[in-house]
Parts: sequence; C-alpha cells; structure tokens
Amino acid sequence: MQEQINQFLEYLEVEKGYSTNTLAAYQNDLGQFLIFLQQLPEEQRPQSWDQVTRDHVIGHILEMKEREYASSTIARKVAAIKSFFRFLEATEQIPVSPAKDLETPRAEKHLPAIISAEEVERLLAAPPQDTPAGLRDRAMLELLYATGLRVSELVALNVEDVDLEEGTIRCMGKGRKERVLPLYARAREALQRYLEQGRPRLLGPKKDVTALFLNRRGARLTRQGLWLIIKHYVEEVGIQANVTPHTLRHSFATHMLKGGADLRAVQHMLGHANIATTQIYTQITDDHMRAVYDDAHPRA
Repeated sequence: MQEQINQFLEYLEVEKGYSTNTLAAYQNDLGQFLIFLQQLPEEQRPQSWDQVTRDHVIGHILEMKEREYASSTIARKVAAIKSFFRFLEATEQIPVSPAKDLETPRAEKHLPAIISAEEVERLLAAPPQDTPAGLRDRAMLELLYATGLRVSELVALNVEDVDLEEGTIRCMGKGRKERVLPLYARAREALQRYLEQGRPRLLGPKKDVTALFLNRRGARLTRQGLWLIIKHYVEEVGIQANVTPHTLRHSFATHMLKGGADLRAVQHMLGHANIATTQIYTQITDDHMRAVYDDAHPRA
C-alpha cells in the first residue's frame, strides 16, 4: 500500500510541480492514514486500497477528532486522502473512491455537537440487558456520559481502575496525567451488572485479560469497535444527529455547565490542560443563561 502512496507523491512532484514542503505534508498525512489502517483489528484491516471503505475514512476522522486535532488540520488531512483516492480512481487502481461523496470537515471552528438530555436517555436505554454485549454496551454508554471520558481513555481502562465502593473511576489522560472521576448511581449499577454478569461471559476461559471492556472474542475493545456500537444504537433509537463517542463527551460538559457546575471542575473532569479549551462549552449555554436571568432578575 505504501507503493501507491509513493506513486502519488511522484505524480504530484513531476506532473503538478508541488513544492518539497507540500509533498512532505502529503506524505505525512497519507502515512498517518496508512498507520491507522494497519493498526485496526485483523478482521477490519484492509490489505489493499480497493478494500478501504467509507467507514475506514470516517473512523480515521473520528480518531483525529478524539485526539483533539485542530479542525484546520483535520480538513487538510482529509483533503489529502480525497486527492489520493481520486488519483487511484483515475489510474484505475480502485473502482471508485471511498471518499467520493465525503464532505471535507470545515476548517473554521464550530461549537461542539451535542445531543439533548432526552436523546441521551433514549440512547442509554437502548442496549438489551439480557446479553453480555448489551450489559457491556449499557455500562460503556453510562460511563461515557457520567465522566466525559475520551474514547482512548475508555478503551484503555482496566478492571482495577473501577472502584464501585467509592463510586469512582481512575483514568490516564493526555501527558500521562491521572485523574479520578465520580460516577452517578446508575453508572455504578450498570458497571456492577456488567462486571458480575456480562464480562465473565465475554471473557470465557481466559483469565489474564485486564481490560475492562471486552469484545466478543474476549480481547480489549477498540476505538473503532466502540464507534460502530454507538452508531448502531443511534440508528436504532432514531436520533437524527451525527452522534460519535465524542458527542457524549461534549454533551456531558454542556449539560454539566447548564446544571450549574463550576468551569474549573468541568475542566478537571475533561482532562483539559488549558481552561480556554473548556470555555468553548460556555458558549452553548448562552440561551440557558438568558432564561435563568429572565426568570431570576427582579427587573428582567
């Protein structure tokens, strides 16, 4: 697959006359995408470019968003991927580009996408509670909304990170910074049911797996796997918004601030190094603030 990237870079240099810096940017962007594909679980990993699907490209975009890349950086990387697939299609190395109708993310900043508290309730109630996978999915969704964890933080959790007695969870965030987060009662109950009834059945005869959330083969669940699970339940309950694992993180932060949580506390729970990153959520609460003001001020 690297050979096709090299062909494309040569085409850009010889036919298009692109500068050394531009070629280096394309090489970096496409190389990162190839690494993403190669690190997927075996059953999802493409062996050639004609096996790459639209979901693979979307998965890469979601990973970059989860790692909090700047929107301008994501837009540039997606543009490079789309150009590469156009080249492969034009040279008849693939039948059709998997990114053909994919909208390039806007470079300008947008407020984080959120869903309402009512939509969150519908989503969290969707997983069945009579199967190991359903117990796992309910626990994961409750945990995402209870804590605002990043996807990478959630799938990296081990069983020992859960303290049901104290009602807390310990995670390792960016820069290897540890934080301990509280859990509301329903999240604790969902985790307890999963640990007692769901995880042992997913684990099977294996005894040395430390991961908290497991796939159907008893191995650690991946980011891509989590995204597909959420996508399934979003479609099942009929939520029209484009919901990703990160949407629950955004919704958690926005709903906390609307409920009166301190900005510094939300910053700590999200694991933001800079409070300016957290402040973007305050813009979403403007309508709520106006309503509170109108209701509370004697002269409003």
